[in-house]
Amino acid sequence: MAVTAAVPLLGLLAHLTPAQADTPRQPAAAEPTGSRTVDVQLTGLTPEAPEAGDTVTVTGTLTNRSKETITEGHVALRAGQLLSSRSAIDVADGRSGYTPGLDGNEIADKYDHKVDKLKPKQKESFSVSVPVKDLQLGADGVYQIGVSFDGRTSGVPWQEQVLGIKRTYLPWQPEPTARQSKTTVLWPLVSTAHVGARTVGGGDDQNNVFENDDLAKEILPGGRLDRMVSLGKSLDVTWVIDPDLINTVADMANGYRLAGADGKTVAGSKKNRDAAATWLNALGKALTGQSVVALPYGDPDLASIAHNGAKIPTTLARLKTATDVGRITLSIPDTDLDVKVSTDYAWPVDGAIDRSIVDVATSAGATKVIARSDSLSEPDSLLYTPSAARPIGGGVTAVVSDSRLSTAFEGSMDSPQSSTLAVQRFLAQSLALTRQNEQKQRTVVVAPQRTPTTAQAEAMATALRALQGGRWSLSQELDKAAKTKADPQANTRVPPRSAYPKSLRAQELPTAAFTSLHTTQKGLDSFQEILQKPERVITPFGLAMDRAVATSWRGRAAQAATYRTDVRGYLDSLVRQVRLIPKTDAKLSGHSATIPVTVQNNLLQDARHLKVRLTSTKPTRLKIGEGPWEERPVKIGAGHSQTVKFDTTINANGPVLVKAQLVTDDNRPYGQPVEFSVDATEVTSTVMLIIAGGVLLLVLAGLRMYTQRKRRAREDGTGGADTAPGPQGPGDGGPAPAGEDTPRDPATDSPESPAENPPGDSAAGPDTGSENIERSGAGERVDR
Repeated sequence: MAVTAAVPLLGLLAHLTPAQADTPRQPAAAEPTGSRTVDVQLTGLTPEAPEAGDTVTVTGTLTNRSKETITEGHVALRAGQLLSSRSAIDVADGRSGYTPGLDGNEIADKYDHKVDKLKPKQKESFSVSVPVKDLQLGADGVYQIGVSFDGRTSGVPWQEQVLGIKRTYLPWQPEPTARQSKTTVLWPLVSTAHVGARTVGGGDDQNNVFENDDLAKEILPGGRLDRMVSLGKSLDVTWVIDPDLINTVADMANGYRLAGADGKTVAGSKKNRDAAATWLNALGKALTGQSVVALPYGDPDLASIAHNGAKIPTTLARLKTATDVGRITLSIPDTDLDVKVSTDYAWPVDGAIDRSIVDVATSAGATKVIARSDSLSEPDSLLYTPSAARPIGGGVTAVVSDSRLSTAFEGSMDSPQSSTLAVQRFLAQSLALTRQNEQKQRTVVVAPQRTPTTAQAEAMATALRALQGGRWSLSQELDKAAKTKADPQANTRVPPRSAYPKSLRAQELPTAAFTSLHTTQKGLDSFQEILQKPERVITPFGLAMDRAVATSWRGRAAQAATYRTDVRGYLDSLVRQVRLIPKTDAKLSGHSATIPVTVQNNLLQDARHLKVRLTSTKPTRLKIGEGPWEERPVKIGAGHSQTVKFDTTINANGPVLVKAQLVTDDNRPYGQPVEFSVDATEVTSTVMLIIAGGVLLLVLAGLRMYTQRKRRAREDGTGGADTAPGPQGPGDGGPAPAGEDTPRDPATDSPESPAENPPGDSAAGPDTGSENIERSGAGERVDR
C-alpha cells in the first residue's frame, strides 16, 4: 500500500517546477469567528455627554468579514460596568472581543436595529437611539458602552451569537459635581518654516521670498489653519502662537514673491494674498479678549538647544533674541493683532523636561515651563491627579499638562470612528479625573500636539464643546492655572538629563546644526559692518536662523540641513556682491608708476568701512607707497564701482607678485584677495645718460639744419625779380614735404588712450589682456 500510494505522489512532484517544489505552503488566513465575524464601526455618538432626558444615538456601519451569510441579525447597545478610576479606563482600552458580564446586557429589543440578512463582504449602515433613562445607568461616572451585532450564521443556524462588538465610553454626570475641575486647553497656531533669508526690493520695500506656496494651502478656506481659527473662536481656550506664523502670513498679505527657476522670483497670486488678509482679520477677531501666549520666534526646539547647542557660542543669545522678537511681533499694528500677550512661557516638545532644558528656557527669560505628567510623574502614594502648577526651584513654575488628555487626539482622526472614540475617551478621562476627589478643586491643563491636522482639530473642538457644559469642568486661562497654589504632594523634582526619552532624543537637531549656524552668525556679523543699512540683512537672516532651530524640524533632518545650507549660501552670495575686480598681469617700466585697483558693489545699498590693501611680496624690487603695502579707504555706492590708485617705486628688475585685499576698519580680511604679477623694469642712470646724450645730439643737429635754411633763404632773396623760380626741393627753402618737419595739430598728435584704461569716474570692468606700463618722463606717473 505504501508503494502504491507513493506513485501518484511522485508523479505530482515530477510536474512541479523546482520553485514550486521548494516554496513552503502559506497558511490560509484564519476565518473570522465569534465576535470578530462582523466589523462594527462607529461613526457617531450624540450627545457626547448626555443629560437626564436626553436620547443617545449611535451610528455606524457593519461589514460581514466571513464567507457565511448572517441572518436574523440586530444591532443593540450594551451598558457595561461603571469604571471607577482613570486606570480602569486604561484597562478597558486594552480589551478586545466580547466578554460576557463585562460588556453588560442588551438594552430593550425595541431599540434594536434589525438586519434580516448580511451576505459575505456586505456593508450596511445602522443607527440606534435609546433614551438615557432606558440605558439603566446607575451612579454617576464613566460607563463603557458596547455596540454589538448579534445574529445566526449558516454554520450555526440554531444559535444566536455576538458576531461583532465595538466599545466606547459614556460620561454620565447629569448634575454638577461638588467641585468642578478648572481646565485649561492650549490651542496652538504653529506651522513650519516657509521663508528663508532671501528678500527682494530696495529702500523700504523689502519683502521675503517664499520657498513654496504651502502656507496658502493652510490658510485658504477649509485649510488646517483656517479651521483652527474658525473652531477656536467659539471655544474657551488659551491660544499659543508662533510669532513667525503671524509675520509670514502678514508678508503674504502685503504682496509676496515666490522663488522661481534660475534664482528669479514670481509674484504670489492675488487669491492667496486675499486669503492671508482674511485669515489675519479673522484671527484678530477670534483673539479679542482671549488669553494668548507667544512662543519665542520660530518655536525653537528647547531640548535640542539644551542637549546639543547650549555650548555653541551665540546659540543662547539667539534664543533670547527670539523671545524678544516674539513679543514685538504679536504687538505690531501691521498684523492687526492688539491682544494681551504672555511671553514668559517655555513649551518643550511633548512637555518632556530635564534640568538642562529648564536652565535653557529660563536663560531666555521664561519663568514658567509647560511640562507633561509623563515627564514629571507623580508618586505612587498620590491617589489623585494634582493641580498643574508646582514650583521647581529658581523661581520657576512647572505647569504640568495631563498626558492622557493631551495625547487623546494624536494619531489619525480621518475616519469617523477614530474621531468618535477619541472624543468619548477624552470626556471619560476628564470626568474620571474630577471624580477622583470631588471635594478638592484642581486645575487641569491640556497641551495637545503642536500642529493638529484638520481632522484632529475638529475632534478636539467637538470634545471641548461637550466639556464646556460645566457639569464637571470649568474653563480657565493658562495664566490663572499657573498661579494656582501647588498641591503639597505634587512632584516638584525635575528629572535628570539621562531620563529624557530616547525616542525624542533621536529626533533632535545635532550639534553640527548649531555649529553651522554659529558660522553663519559670524559671517553675518562681519558682513553687516560694511553696510550703510545693516538692518536690511540683520533682520531677515536673524529670523531665518531662529526658524532653523524650530521644533517643526523634528523627524525632518534632511530638510533642516537643506534649510541651513540655503541660508548660509545666500549670505555668501551677498558677501560676494562687494568684491575686487580681477586683474591681469602687468608690466611696469621706469622708476615710478601707479597701480589702479577697482572695487565693485552690486548690492542695493552703499558699502562702507572698507579699505583696499595692496601688498608687494618683494618690496626690495617693487615698493607700494613707502613700504611693502599701503591702504586706501573706499566707500562704494549701491550698484557702482570705485577705483583707487597706489603709487609704486621700482627698485630692481624682475617679476613681483602683488596682492590686493579688501579689509574692514578693524583690519579683518573681507572677501577673496586678488593676486596678479607685475613685471618691473627699472631704467638705470647709465641708460638715462645715454638717452639724454642722444636727445642732445638730435637738438644740436636740428639747430644746424635750421641755421642753414635761414642762410639759404637770405641768399635766394637777393636775385632779380624776373628770375623765374625753379622747382624748390628740400634745400630750397620751400614748403617741407608732409611728414617731415610740418608742425602737427596737438589734438591729433596726442596718443590715443588705451581702451582698457577707463576714466577715473567710469565703471570698471575686469581687466583683459596683458598690461604694459612704459617708462614715464621725469616725475610723471602713468595710471593703470
